[in-house]
Amino acid sequence: MTATAAPASDDPTDAPGIHLSGAGLMSLRHLARRGVSPATRTIAGLPGGIVTRKRGRGSEPDDVRPWSEGDDRRFIDRNATARTGELHVRTHHDERDRAVVLLADFRPSMLFGTRRALRSVAAAEALALLGWRIVGDGGRIGLIAAGAGEPSVVRPAGGERAMTAVTGAMAHAHAAALARPAADDPPLTDTLALARSLLPSGGHLVVATALDAPGPDFEDLITALAERLSIRLLLVSDAFERLRPPGFYPYALPDGHRGTIQARRGAAAPDDIDPRLARLHACGVEGLRIDVEAGPESYAPLMERLDAVL
Repeated sequence: MTATAAPASDDPTDAPGIHLSGAGLMSLRHLARRGVSPATRTIAGLPGGIVTRKRGRGSEPDDVRPWSEGDDRRFIDRNATARTGELHVRTHHDERDRAVVLLADFRPSMLFGTRRALRSVAAAEALALLGWRIVGDGGRIGLIAAGAGEPSVVRPAGGERAMTAVTGAMAHAHAAALARPAADDPPLTDTLALARSLLPSGGHLVVATALDAPGPDFEDLITALAERLSIRLLLVSDAFERLRPPGFYPYALPDGHRGTIQARRGAAAPDDIDPRLARLHACGVEGLRIDVEAGPESYAPLMERLDAVL
């Protein structure tokens, strides 16, 4: 008996790194709780390689236990003390009722990649990892998937059901983006304004984008939003952008125009802070770089560190 190989699919979106599936994003849940890797990259606005607990006793009651030497008498629990006849103290934990909206950039320029995956796929992977961490800690997660058409929106909610909706919406929006004809990128500014309407003051917005054609008023708008929201940006970077081999490269524009351009070797060192992140830092927005070729295993410790400051 001989085995017959399945026929290869003619659909280019079935190729690994191009197609985005909800099941694949759901499967990243197992990576979301791994520890910080010693090789974690130093990133702008998030110094250090160790995630630490926030200082302070928190505001939510956690447990009642017998008083011991060194405990603060201000936290003595009167009811437990009166009931048992022995001093008891009430401990507290940090209340983390977080509302976080993930903004995934699936505009035409993000449907590009030279190693492992498209930039849009890498953006979705990183956001999914962060989303799993947030709902695991009891936070609420929402989504805006920006493309050439109307954005896909999932309002913030909690639990695994919320992540099912978010991952499914990302997969659907990405498939729609791949199916659309080539077009120019719409500005990100309209999508940012939509994010403002989904979040309360003090909420968190995490944007995954390559910052191609963000719009002429992008920095002004994001500076104004940073006064009301906590904003973090994941700068999605393809290896070709950072260190491209010299040579002649053909190109095609959405209007049908084709040509060839000569590219010189990229001069930036791989660990240099991107100047776009430096400009955003001046706007009150911290960011980090996501390297497309690295993959989810590399993104997991970065998302752990990002989760610690949200």
